[in-house]
Amino acid sequence: MDNLGVLSLVALAPIVVVGILLVGFRWPAKYAMPLGFVVVVLSAAYVWEVEPVVIAASSIEGLILACGLLYIVFGALLLLGTLAGSGALASIRATFTDISPDRRVQAIIIGWLFGSFIEGASGFGTPAAVVAPLLLALGFPAMAAVMVGLTIQSTPVTFGAVGTPILVGVNDGLSGSQEVQQRVSVLGLELPDYIARIALDAAVVHAIVGTLIPLLLACMLTGFFGGRGWRGFADGLKVWRFALFAALAMTVPYVLVAALLGPEFPALLGGLVGLAVVVTAARRGLFLPATPWQFPPRQEWQPRWTGTVRPDAEVAGRRMHPGRAWAPYLLVAVLLVLTRAVQPVQEFLTGLSVDFDGILGTEIGESLQPFYLPGFILIVASVAAYGLHRMNPTQIAASWRVAGRQLAGAAVALLFALPLVRIFINSGENAAGYESMPLTLADGAASVAGGAWPLFAPWIGALGAFVAGSNTVSNLMFSLFQFSTAENIGVAPEAVVAGQAVGGAAGNMITVHNVVAASATVGLLGREGDLIRKTIFPMIYYCLAGGVLVYVLAS
Repeated sequence: MDNLGVLSLVALAPIVVVGILLVGFRWPAKYAMPLGFVVVVLSAAYVWEVEPVVIAASSIEGLILACGLLYIVFGALLLLGTLAGSGALASIRATFTDISPDRRVQAIIIGWLFGSFIEGASGFGTPAAVVAPLLLALGFPAMAAVMVGLTIQSTPVTFGAVGTPILVGVNDGLSGSQEVQQRVSVLGLELPDYIARIALDAAVVHAIVGTLIPLLLACMLTGFFGGRGWRGFADGLKVWRFALFAALAMTVPYVLVAALLGPEFPALLGGLVGLAVVVTAARRGLFLPATPWQFPPRQEWQPRWTGTVRPDAEVAGRRMHPGRAWAPYLLVAVLLVLTRAVQPVQEFLTGLSVDFDGILGTEIGESLQPFYLPGFILIVASVAAYGLHRMNPTQIAASWRVAGRQLAGAAVALLFALPLVRIFINSGENAAGYESMPLTLADGAASVAGGAWPLFAPWIGALGAFVAGSNTVSNLMFSLFQFSTAENIGVAPEAVVAGQAVGGAAGNMITVHNVVAASATVGLLGREGDLIRKTIFPMIYYCLAGGVLVYVLAS
């Protein structure tokens, strides 16, 4: 089977199966992912001729990664349960109501700005796991809360976790290539400078495309959850001045930081500066819409909007000082920055790892860093809240019990999703002599696109992120492929690699295990397909607009 088109279709089969079951038939992920896993195992074994031991080792690697993701989800659930039980969520809700009762404004401030800051500090899908339960606590429908948390997983992601998708994904993906080194020499640069140039190109594309994300988010919120059908989308446009102001308050410093300081801090500092500027302006009533927008009364909500977690019902009437209520979230932010931006602290925590080298005698390995993963920081913040909020043993025990029970629902889907991903990626280790499944798909797309490839570059990045659940892994897989394809058609390769990074960020909006993880934090498991049906629209916009800009930059 040497035909590239046929191989591409076979490689696409696991993704198509999962997509049809989730989005087309609205199956819960806990049923769709096991079937997708079976398809990828059959493709790997009988077409790519991957040895059974490699398939088994890849599955074990995926299970290890799934444990790390479940650890993060548990931390988010525990913090939510802790703040609900202590009464802090009532005060947090009052803080945002004092700024504006408008749900569109709250979604932009918490999702776009606070979420961008958390993404810049942490990555790992943490923003959605933090933003979704916080919005749920403010009275958002569970599905609306997760939709917001996923939609903002776009512009800041390329510079998430203090620049990891660029510094690890793109840098390691291009390192060691002779053709990359020749390009760097022709431009008179060193490789770190060349990577910084790619990062700046990505930041410019993100800033232009991302400036419309808050407005698009507001329209999605009112259109999907306004109770007026398609007419509701117009209600989102009424917040256009505030949405564009909030967008620019983040994207302008974001690009400046990328140009002046490099790829570590654009999302972190852009989100932080934007948060300070926008909250100050909102408190003074600047750019706010004349009429606040609210969700319909709860009794009119569709059953599919709601989950099993109702923290807003648990804290009615309970209040504490806003500073004390917000302290756990502030502690999360401080610890994330400290552990990511202070190198000695980062090196110490990452050194405390549990390593799984040579799984089943193969070259496949994985490690977990339990004290570096965001899950540990979320648990630390929860424990700190026990003392800060003067919780009694009964309340503390309840928070752990509820978090554990809610976590169990996410486990099945993730314990199949991550092994599927690792088999897909590791399929390059085969006896058939084929490229891995992701590279086969990319080769097939490139053969069809020809000279128009820059238009398609972000889509390959999004494909990698959808499959792997990571902008970093997508960049590792495809950066060199994108570079080589650009050189072959005679366009600027750095612009095309930047398009890869932009698309890799956009793909996070629909990646299955991000959707599952965020849904678990609000008790919305089983409706992953409904969420992907919504977040696929901003993802398509992002890749289309990003592709056009990359085409212009690369020409």
